[in-house]
Amino acid sequence: MATVQVENAWKLFQVGDEVVRAVVDVSLTASEGEFVALMGPSGSGKSTLLHLLGGLDRPTKGEVHIAGRPTSGLTESQFAALRHSTIGFIFQSYNLIPFLSAVENVELPLMFEPVDRASVRRRALDLLDLVGLGHRASHRPGRMSGGEQQRTAIARALIGSPSVVLADEPTANLDQRTGESVVALLQDLCARLGVTVVASTHDPMVAGHATRVLRMSGGRITEENHE
Repeated sequence: MATVQVENAWKLFQVGDEVVRAVVDVSLTASEGEFVALMGPSGSGKSTLLHLLGGLDRPTKGEVHIAGRPTSGLTESQFAALRHSTIGFIFQSYNLIPFLSAVENVELPLMFEPVDRASVRRRALDLLDLVGLGHRASHRPGRMSGGEQQRTAIARALIGSPSVVLADEPTANLDQRTGESVVALLQDLCARLGVTVVASTHDPMVAGHATRVLRMSGGRITEENHE
């Protein structure tokens, strides 16, 4: 089943008198349990494409389907609801709240949901166990390493049981060994939970763990490799 499908998507930006073609006629499909790496230099369009997949931006033309649902006709509130129930985000800067503990950061996306608080706490602790951080649940980000913060961010991305996880340069701030452990964890999530992971990256190591690598240049997908 295709959890992500993009059909002839374009994203154009007006910068002064110039039109910047950030994404140019891109089509792609990512299936359940697949790990797709978007690779390319800065300005190649990979982060913009990731934003289109997550609804953080909308295509100028073309269509994006998430979990089988076309998104072009959705209002911002409808897309926000779809994003909340279907998509998890992992950012290179972690985006953890410094005054919250690891378990509180993981709970955050469900904090204002009408759900049982005790069940949310149990799920957050289970997810921290899943990423190898059960023993750090009470620690704040300032007392955690970069790798531990990124694994906490992965647990947070999973708290809503998403079918798609979008990762923006997930190893950019990590040393090689820690980065490898984070990417191996993402790969394991695909295999065990059937989550679709789409990651933008400069890191060849990330590509080495992906099931498919899409190379981008000038806003286009220029090469596709199955690993």
